Amino acid sequence: MAAPEQYAVIGNPVAHSRSPQIHAAFAAQCDAVISYQRLLAPIDGFETTVRDFIAAGACGANVTVPFKLQAYRLADSLSERASAAGAVNTLRFDHGRMYGDNTDGIGLVNDIQLHAGVALANQRILLLGAGGAARGALLALLQEQPACVVIANRSMDKAFALADQFGARGTLRAMAFDVLDGQFDVIINATSASLSAAVPPIAPSLFAKHTLAYDMMYGAHPTAFMAFSAHHGARTRDGLGMLVEQAAEAFYVWRGVRPATAPVLHALRAALLAETAST
Repeated sequence: MAAPEQYAVIGNPVAHSRSPQIHAAFAAQCDAVISYQRLLAPIDGFETTVRDFIAAGACGANVTVPFKLQAYRLADSLSERASAAGAVNTLRFDHGRMYGDNTDGIGLVNDIQLHAGVALANQRILLLGAGGAARGALLALLQEQPACVVIANRSMDKAFALADQFGARGTLRAMAFDVLDGQFDVIINATSASLSAAVPPIAPSLFAKHTLAYDMMYGAHPTAFMAFSAHHGARTRDGLGMLVEQAAEAFYVWRGVRPATAPVLHALRAALLAETAST
């Protein structure tokens, strides 16, 4: 029997990662023999951890906080979406060389379109935040040809920088929170506000009954942003499906096979609720 192909998620911290569960499910679907582990890299030892993993015969790795920028700089070649994002969350090892990709944006888009059932073409999209999460999402969002994407952020310099970088790819504007107007079809929270149970300072008038309010964060219970959005008539979704979809894209980058994501997402949601119920 052939030795399993080796993969891992590399981060610090990394013990909380659900990637081993997700990729084990994908491998079972595809009759693939893989080993997938969590690798805790020292804050100052990411490159050493990666090169040691390659030397051990690894085929690829997922990269999580705080190493996505280091992975971007370390990769020998980059996909278009990794170049646009300025960050790498997926590494493929090809004969000792590193190919860097970023699957976060396509993970977001696939979850919205496939699981939430919202087509993004010709839609008005509001993207809250101008940090790494927003940057990773923009190319994939613009490739769906929405009517417009508005970036809202506290620091307008960062928002304008993103608008300048991606402006040639579609209709894109940067605005301050307090001057946003009209209603949006999709509002995406790419800020870290949900980590502190806060809500970005947006007006209730931005929501319509058909609006999808999407938080990139996820948990067993709705985030503060989701609760706020639902109170003002929007339907809501958290980022658990984005997690599964970006993992599926990484699996495709590594192995050329696209696993089915719906059953994995359903099982992961059930596990998350069960964990919460038992505590």
